Amino acid sequence: MQPSNPPAQPAVPPPAAAPPKPKNRRVRLIVALAGGIMALLCLGGVGVFVSFYDEATKIERKAPDAVVDSFLRAYLVNRDDQEASLYTCKSGLDLSRLEAFRTDIQSREQRFSIGIRADWTSLTVSSDNGKTTVTTDIRRMISDGSERTTDRWQFPMIDDDGWRVCGALPVA
Repeated sequence: MQPSNPPAQPAVPPPAAAPPKPKNRRVRLIVALAGGIMALLCLGGVGVFVSFYDEATKIERKAPDAVVDSFLRAYLVNRDDQEASLYTCKSGLDLSRLEAFRTDIQSREQRFSIGIRADWTSLTVSSDNGKTTVTTDIRRMISDGSERTTDRWQFPMIDDDGWRVCGALPVA
């Protein structure tokens, strides 16, 4: 008898390295949710900021006296023609006399090396035959208070998507 060969055993592969541990899905979910919530809060905050900024910088043209006040502040105090144009008519605007008034203030400031401030008294709104006019006294004063002059002015207004100044006339 022949010796029997032991049955062939299949080759057993060596034990494989342990499979990598799956990353904690719960941590990733929490981080993603927190990031999403933060992004929404930031976007919401930007929206609220833009809304408040828009309201705060909105040009109000609901009342003729408020428009003249804003116009005079821009034109005589700040001397900013671009800002003043936000309160004026698109066509038919005549500010030649008020421009001469402002030019006179500027030339006196340069000639005498002084500062001249302009302000105005209360604004009176009147309507006659469908025409609205705002009247006020514009005061010029030297910064040190040594001299003051007062001139009465009228500002014709129109309501064109809000009130607008269409001119400036000194009242005799």
